[in-house]
Amino acid sequence: MDVEGDIRALREAGDLRAAATRAIEAYGAEVMGFLVSYLRDVNDAADVFSQASEDLWAGLERFEGRSSVRTWFYTLARNAASRFRRSPHRRPGRNVPLSQAAEAAERVRSQTLPHLRTEVKDKFAEIRNALDPEDQALLVLRVDRAMDWTEVARVLDPDEAGSDDSVARAAARLRKRYERVKAEVRERAKAAGLLDRD
Repeated sequence: MDVEGDIRALREAGDLRAAATRAIEAYGAEVMGFLVSYLRDVNDAADVFSQASEDLWAGLERFEGRSSVRTWFYTLARNAASRFRRSPHRRPGRNVPLSQAAEAAERVRSQTLPHLRTEVKDKFAEIRNALDPEDQALLVLRVDRAMDWTEVARVLDPDEAGSDDSVARAAARLRKRYERVKAEVRERAKAAGLLDRD
């Protein structure tokens, strides 16, 4: 199944509604999982996911294809999360306006949450929750989503994602940061009894 090819064909045929729906349905579950990890709150993640889906819907016509739609959706989600965190109106129970993407977004939200909760994941979630949100996002994208370093750089460092050289530099910085975070998680997991001590 070539999701990116499907989306490109739908865009080229002028069916942006179907292209957006295909993107949200194909990548929505993983983006929602990323947001739950990144924001550490299911309700906030659902609100931000709705906004990211609306942003995808609204921006798909202008999407230039410098990355995959998958990577772009993660970037939109991270940007929506940043706006959400800065919002002076952020409070529990706030309402998010509905959009044409709401139906597809709701299907993804309702299908995503059960697989996010297991006992082992909860223990590792405690360790991840103690990390800086940017470090946590780095782990989710690289480990959970298996993104290559170029994709990770485009999501986490979009200001540096212009030229190939700047993307390569951002990717190198993120690889070093990843090694540091990985070592920190390993030590915390050992201290929590999740891994054998050397």
